[in-house]
Amino acid sequence: MKTKKRIDKTKIIFFILGGVVILFIVLPLIKMIVTTNPKILWETLKDQVVYKSIFLTIYAALISTFLSFVFGIPLAYCLARYNFWGKEIIEGIVDIPVVIPHTAAGIALLISFGQNSLIGKAGAFLGIEFIGSIYGIIIAMAFVSLPFLINAAKEGFRLVDVKLEKAARTLGAGGLKSFFTITLPLSKKSVVSGMIMMWARGISEFGAVLIIAYHPMVAPILLFERFESFGLSYAKPVGVILIFVSLLLFVILRIFMSKKDAKEI
Repeated sequence: MKTKKRIDKTKIIFFILGGVVILFIVLPLIKMIVTTNPKILWETLKDQVVYKSIFLTIYAALISTFLSFVFGIPLAYCLARYNFWGKEIIEGIVDIPVVIPHTAAGIALLISFGQNSLIGKAGAFLGIEFIGSIYGIIIAMAFVSLPFLINAAKEGFRLVDVKLEKAARTLGAGGLKSFFTITLPLSKKSVVSGMIMMWARGISEFGAVLIIAYHPMVAPILLFERFESFGLSYAKPVGVILIFVSLLLFVILRIFMSKKDAKEI
C-alpha cells in the first residue's frame, strides 16, 4: 500500500511569502522597463554622457571599496577578536553612516573636506581637490557604505576558530602571517560578500555625493538631473540602463562566486 506523501505546509507558506518579496522588488522595475519610450531609450543608449557617468560610478565605487578594505579589515578584525573598553562605542560609530540621512552625511563631509578645512588645505597642498571631483565621490561612497564591509568581515572573523590562529603561531607564524594564511582565507566568503555589498551601496549612493560632488555626475545624479530637466520620459531610459548594468554585474559576480565555492568543495 502506497503511503501518501505529506505536504510540507511550512515550505509552501514560506515560498508564497518569499514570492511576495520578489514581486515587490521586481514589479516596479518591470513597470519602468515596459513603460519606457523605445525611441528615447535608443537615443539614451547612444548617449556618451550616460556611459561615462556609469563608468565613473562603477570605478569610484571600486576605488572606495578597495581603500575601505585596506583600512577597514584591520578594524573588523580588532572588533571580532579583542575585548577593550569602548568597544561598543566603536561598533556604534561604525554603524552611524547607515542611520543618519545621507544628505546630512554629505554636509558633514563638505565641512570636513572643504577648501577651508584642515584636510582640504592639506589636499590642496598635494594637488587634491575633494569638492566637485572624483576624490569627493570616492570619500562620499566610502563613508556611507563602509559599515557593510566592516560588519560582514567582523562576523566572518568571529566564525574562525581562535585555536587555528594559535596553532599557526606555535608553528612559527607571526601575527600577520597567521592572519593572511589562516584567518582571512577562512573568512573569505564573508569578506567578499561585504565588499560586494559595499560596492553595490556605493554605486547607488545619491545624497552624500550630491552635496560634495554634483559634478562630475555619477549615474544616480545623472538620473536625477534628467528627471529635473526633461521629465520622467527622459529619466526612465537612464534608469533602465542602470538596472540592466547592475543586474549584469551582479549575475556575473554571483556565478563567479558560485563556481569558486563549487571548486573548493
